[in-house]
Amino acid sequence: MENRGEIAKIVAALLLPQVGGFVNGRNTRKEITGWYNQLKFPSFKPPNWIFGPVWTTLYTGMGYASYLVWKTGGGFNGDAKFPLILYGTQLALNWAWTPIFFGMHELKWSFVEILALTGSVAATGIAFYQTNKLAGYLFVPYFAWCAFASALNYSIYKLNTTQGSTAKIEDVTNSPKEK
Repeated sequence: MENRGEIAKIVAALLLPQVGGFVNGRNTRKEITGWYNQLKFPSFKPPNWIFGPVWTTLYTGMGYASYLVWKTGGGFNGDAKFPLILYGTQLALNWAWTPIFFGMHELKWSFVEILALTGSVAATGIAFYQTNKLAGYLFVPYFAWCAFASALNYSIYKLNTTQGSTAKIEDVTNSPKEK
């Protein structure tokens, strides 16, 4: 019976990150055919169909890594407490990117957000590695994908920002007569 309890913990750890991915995926679908397809993309953008399988795989890896850290590090009452707090932080940042990019259409702020996500993924991977080496290694592909996604987000932002769309300090401080 103890084995069933352990399996339940593993399944819960695997499912937790998938929840946000599922909700965000559903909310994103309607934006893909409209707003998103109107954007300019860099040549290195992968086909849209690749994102679902990649994120499902990454969420599964990070979920299992969190279980390993929780088990090895004694849960929230042991050495795993700080790594698990980092895990929760990066997971919240992960889930927040989609509404910023697809929901609000904020290309610049989604780039800022994904940089924070990528940094928190690196910190979590390092903290996980210190508790359980395999858990740390499971974060390497996730970090690599976030770094790639950051470059993609930045490129989309730059390709879709028109020249002169940002106000210069002179535009704000000079009166119309001075222009």
